[in-house]
Amino acid sequence: MSDFPQQLIDRFGRRVDYVRLSVTDRCDFRCVYCMAEDMTFVPKPRVLSLEELQQIGQAFTELGVSKIRLTGGEPLIRNGVMSLVESLGRLPGLRDLAITTNGSQLQRLAPALRAAGVNRLNISLDSLNSRRFRQLTRTGNLDQVLAGIDAAVNTGFQRIRLNAVVLRGRNDDEVPALVNFARDRGIDLAFIEEMPLGQISEHNRAETFMPSEAIRELIEVEHPLEALGDPGASDGPSRYYRMADSNSRIGFISPHSHNFCHLCNRVRVTAEGRLLLCLGNEHSVDLRAILRQPNATLDDLKHAIVGAMDVKPERHYFDHSDEPSILRFMNTTGG
Repeated sequence: MSDFPQQLIDRFGRRVDYVRLSVTDRCDFRCVYCMAEDMTFVPKPRVLSLEELQQIGQAFTELGVSKIRLTGGEPLIRNGVMSLVESLGRLPGLRDLAITTNGSQLQRLAPALRAAGVNRLNISLDSLNSRRFRQLTRTGNLDQVLAGIDAAVNTGFQRIRLNAVVLRGRNDDEVPALVNFARDRGIDLAFIEEMPLGQISEHNRAETFMPSEAIRELIEVEHPLEALGDPGASDGPSRYYRMADSNSRIGFISPHSHNFCHLCNRVRVTAEGRLLLCLGNEHSVDLRAILRQPNATLDDLKHAIVGAMDVKPERHYFDHSDEPSILRFMNTTGG
């Protein structure tokens, strides 16, 4: 039996204990900041099987990772995804199993997800106006998503957070309404600066860019915010604030205006099995090639993961021009 470290440390001394595992690049929405309207998806033979995804989850947890978040595309439209959720939920050492979703399947699946061990949900919600929601998602049904959010709230997850990408001139006028929606349900809300991933034509990123500070000013007209300090290990990159009269936290994910790389504790695995060491760089290791070698073992996978820590870069260099920093779309990266 090979000796492996009990935790993953990169060359800058950061401990990696959080993996975002993409189960599919497909989605039932076509959000304007995430995808092109006419997408070409990865051929299915190149997508990791559910068994391969489970092996990757097992390898990471045996190397000290305590949090896995399933992402996509939309993870809950993957055929058989519940079997993966259930197997990951049984992994020794995994303390936090989470999912990022657009909410379209939650009315149907929320109780089963909670029973399988999912304790946190992040749900995308960029508008409370049905017509605007349809414009931003191109295909989404707001009533379906709102019903899914309420089903999740009633199911009793440890934490539910809404994620909103704010675009100047598109939905920035809804910031106060989104805050009050989260407050009414006692859940958290994070505002995300649009990330420059993929070449889009639907809008000009430089013109629609909305910095976190401007969003915060809109909120504080009605609700003063008190900072809660640097992001915690379980919170990802979100900097949270509290309101004196609510248990809901307001978070800001600011890859442009407040670089958080020095706190980075995570890596991503794409649906094709590419281990991305940084959201904003192309440094990666092909785990699928290792998994599909004849006689491949879990130790082979773990050796590759440990070696990849030397490839993890110190930081990304996003800007908010209209030219993408990275050509891959967010659905390919794994939201």
